[in-house]
Amino acid sequence: MKIGRYEILDEIGQGAMGTVYRARDPLIERTVAIKAVPIAQLRQEGTGAESRFLREAQSAGRLSHPNIVTIYDVGEADGLAYIAMEYLPGATLRDLMDKGPMPLDLVLDTATQMAEALAFAHEHDVIHRDVKPANVVVTGRRGRIKLTDFGIAHFVNSDYTHVGQMLGSPRYMSPEQAMGREVNGCSDIFSLGAVLYEMLTGQYAFDGDSLPAIVYRVVNEAPVPATSLRPQLPADLARLLARMLHKNPEARPDARTLVSALHVLAPAASQASAPPPSRQVSRLLRVAAFSAPVGVLLLIGLGIIVIEHFLGPARPILPPPAPPHASPPQDAVLSQPDAVPDAEMSATSRPASKPAQPERPLAAAVQTDPYLAGLDKKQVELRIKRAELRLKYTEQHPDVVQLDRQLEQLRIERRRHLRQLEKN
Repeated sequence: MKIGRYEILDEIGQGAMGTVYRARDPLIERTVAIKAVPIAQLRQEGTGAESRFLREAQSAGRLSHPNIVTIYDVGEADGLAYIAMEYLPGATLRDLMDKGPMPLDLVLDTATQMAEALAFAHEHDVIHRDVKPANVVVTGRRGRIKLTDFGIAHFVNSDYTHVGQMLGSPRYMSPEQAMGREVNGCSDIFSLGAVLYEMLTGQYAFDGDSLPAIVYRVVNEAPVPATSLRPQLPADLARLLARMLHKNPEARPDARTLVSALHVLAPAASQASAPPPSRQVSRLLRVAAFSAPVGVLLLIGLGIIVIEHFLGPARPILPPPAPPHASPPQDAVLSQPDAVPDAEMSATSRPASKPAQPERPLAAAVQTDPYLAGLDKKQVELRIKRAELRLKYTEQHPDVVQLDRQLEQLRIERRRHLRQLEKN
């Protein structure tokens, strides 16, 4: 499939104003993004739809800024109107925000880059009018922010300005935009404030069960204070956010002032950058949760190694010799080489009614039995290996589970062999 000279590789996504494809420009061997919409569909949506679509390229194409998508080409071919623009691999800000509140340093960096893009656009008499997370792409290793989709942007004092039209996304539009009034750059600041609020709290600034309910809250109600949802926010940031979401456009800061204010707040990010504890476990708790069992396992492993090194193979603990006139003991006490909670009893008792067999006592048989000694040695080796694996891979590693099963089988076999020795 081709659109003009561009070879379509695959579809990226769809929106209210057309379909976006990843394509190849054969003239310069460059990957681009193509936004295309049927011309017939544009004409069905009204006389201004086609011009508004092409105005995206006209407005954004004059903006050369690191935080604004670059427009390469615009045209019509095969019944489609298209715009060829910079291809941006990466996730949208919407994708990141869906995971919950973001760290404060990342929030401030993202908002600062968006504000710089808007400041540059406003200084060139371009208003975006549709600032929202889905129109922001996070690309590159350092999280470069790119503001996209100037599809409903317009020039200040342009003949294409239509008072009475409500264009934009309801949850992020300004009150004056929701009421269909004339907008300026302060409308974009309100939208950025709604995005900033959601990045900080994980909740929409304005939400509702229906479009009228959302629009009513945008026009008439203030959002829940962000500090009530994230108490550790710096007070200066909370005040700046309240100014951005002010119902009166004149009370909001302009984009350039906003950039300066966000730069001043950046040092505070290192002191309160962690998301709310209700949504994400702190780094300290995660380190403690991992290091505590690892430390215990390390001590157990070292203890087993020391015991094996200094004591050698397990030896039974025999009762002390009886006094000359004392009666012989009724029970023979055997040592258990496993010093673990689920180990066997350390004493193997014999029925009192059974006569002792001094020619082959059970303790001596245990001490000299090569099969039992082999089982004990294998248990020690498996425990050391299990401790090493747990230190390296934690409890979830499948090899640890397999070792536990082998240990259990060895314990069962040891008990069976002891019973057999007793019978003999």
